[in-house]
Amino acid sequence: MYQPQFNRRRPILFKHFIRKGYALFACLGREVIIGVLSVATLQSASAAATDVKSTDEERSDTTLTGRVQELDEVEVTGTSAPLALEQAARMVTVLSRDEIQSAPVQSINDLLKYAVGVDVRQRGPIGAQTDISIRGGTSEQIAILLNGISICDPQTGHNAFDLPVQLSEVERIEVLEGPAGRVYGTSSLVGAVNIVTRPARRKNPSAGEEDATHASGSVRVEGGGFGYLSVGGRVNVARGVWNNQVSGSYTRSDGYLRSAAGRLNSDYEGGKAFYQGLYDDASVRLQWHAGLSTKGFGSNTFYSAKFDEQYERTTKLYTAIQGENKHGWLHFHPSVYWNRSLDRFELIRGSEEKVPYNYHRTDVFGIHLNSYFDWVLGRTAIGAEFRNEDIISGNLGEPLQQPKHIHGTNRDYQYGLNRSNLSFHLEHNVLLQRFTLSAGFVAVKNTWNGMPFTFYPGVDMSYRIGDHWKLYASYNSSLRMPSFTELYYSVGGHKADKYLKPEEMRAVEGGLKYSSAGVAASASVFHHHLRNMIDWVLDPTVAEPVWESVNRTKVNTLGFEVSAALDFRQLLPGQQVLKQFQMAYCYIDEDKPAVGGMQTQSKLEYLRHKLTASLQTHLFAMLDLDVKYRMQERTGTYTTTEGEVRPYQAYGIFDARLAWNAPGYTVYVEANNLFDRSWMDYGNVPQPGLWVMVGVNINI
Repeated sequence: MYQPQFNRRRPILFKHFIRKGYALFACLGREVIIGVLSVATLQSASAAATDVKSTDEERSDTTLTGRVQELDEVEVTGTSAPLALEQAARMVTVLSRDEIQSAPVQSINDLLKYAVGVDVRQRGPIGAQTDISIRGGTSEQIAILLNGISICDPQTGHNAFDLPVQLSEVERIEVLEGPAGRVYGTSSLVGAVNIVTRPARRKNPSAGEEDATHASGSVRVEGGGFGYLSVGGRVNVARGVWNNQVSGSYTRSDGYLRSAAGRLNSDYEGGKAFYQGLYDDASVRLQWHAGLSTKGFGSNTFYSAKFDEQYERTTKLYTAIQGENKHGWLHFHPSVYWNRSLDRFELIRGSEEKVPYNYHRTDVFGIHLNSYFDWVLGRTAIGAEFRNEDIISGNLGEPLQQPKHIHGTNRDYQYGLNRSNLSFHLEHNVLLQRFTLSAGFVAVKNTWNGMPFTFYPGVDMSYRIGDHWKLYASYNSSLRMPSFTELYYSVGGHKADKYLKPEEMRAVEGGLKYSSAGVAASASVFHHHLRNMIDWVLDPTVAEPVWESVNRTKVNTLGFEVSAALDFRQLLPGQQVLKQFQMAYCYIDEDKPAVGGMQTQSKLEYLRHKLTASLQTHLFAMLDLDVKYRMQERTGTYTTTEGEVRPYQAYGIFDARLAWNAPGYTVYVEANNLFDRSWMDYGNVPQPGLWVMVGVNINI
């Protein structure tokens, strides 16, 4: 039987370094807080949607260095005290508009596979069902934001990426790796992902035409193997300081698998609709959005290898409005949001008489208030957030005094739970010519278990050496509240504990970044210490074993990342074929003390090795070829339907996109899993082989 080595001893010298590192950063944090009123965070990944050069109508042909300079002007550091990326003391990975357009992917979920520190565990393709985590964490431990607004689902992280937007509307994706509690509160234990959209802008309006109405749009059609079809469109209308955009899409597939009985069990059908508006004048900026995502998909063996005709349908609604003033000594940035999630799970598809379906409805309402001001000692931010999470369900929560009817059925929601989270943050940023320091804390209180106000501090700093080098280091802490599923799922051989404690993490990180004409590179090392990890465990020695949710143990994570990017148009200006090459590698080692005889669902199934590479080429005329590669090796084991315990196998996947990019349209062919490799991210859930798709996008 394969047993992953989770408890290897690390060198004594390194343990000494870690202890000294924590002591140093904790001491430095106290000094900064006492000396300069520093508290809260360098918020990385926000949706302070500032102007970015590329639009939906034109592909960016900027060089690598040009793109870096452009991104340096984008505010990606949070909604409390926005800073340019170049000023940030903490590293933020930004997937730019150009990278998004050229990638051979069909969803945002797929796009994140190429972020080296992100683990995308796919159960179903084309965005059907994906668990996304960062640096060895779980899908429950990251914050997910749409235009800076939290869209985390407190029921479960499995459906957290049911997004209402198409890839064509995404301006950029910001990934913050490491604890972000000072920024995003109770979900950002190991990091955050922020998807930033923006309505299309008209190009250089002529004098006297600022108040004229300008309309634009686009239409996209894709089709391919396994009965795949996707159609989408966008219409944008801009007039003066107003801008409004509406988009929608429909996607379906027969799937690539069938059940033992010969029926479809990996099919997919879903739609998205999204409206975003903008009012932007010299004094104030307001933006708002409303979105819908609905889908149904065959879940074959997603959640249990014993049942190969599972099915799930989810519907999600998103609304938000946020604003900011542009004048005055105090910058104020409030936001209000409401999200609703509906989930129906069928263990045996279409057979509720055999096993009743699970129904859940979750509502999240939040108010986020941020402000910051500049003074002689730097930039100080202060703010607060109130977030209420409510669920009514067929099996999650406490018994309801008054059951509520489940629309479209003859059943009622019998259970429910309501909890509120209140947080305050304070932050100070010292911005010198070459040195940036951000320090602070967030204070969090939750009503669910009588949790008192708890403080989570952090410090980020960076120093720019010359014109090309940047050195940075950080200490951060964060927490994660248990999901409703972890608190109350007590069916099907499971027994949940409603008194679970929050997971808590503290982490140190250091790194170096280099950027010059045609070359960009970075390297970082990190150490995470997680306590009160929530896991499902089973004791096989008892008479009737069940899986129980527990705060099981502590976990220590050690890892490093390296990356490099070359712009051949600057390095080899005489040739026209090679455009860009990028490569990145991440290594992670986790150490969790074993509990004798106990089985765990997590088994610490994390990516020990991940390598990504990308080559962009220009063949001739308007024909471009982009090739991407990723290699992954996962720790842990899974049990087959025959009872055999197997380790996860490493795999390497090539994806490619061949596109003819004309001024008004693009025609392309995409091939995923180009060499038809066998692979899986979860045990007993095989993924598709070679999948070829063709498409056209027309700009109007």
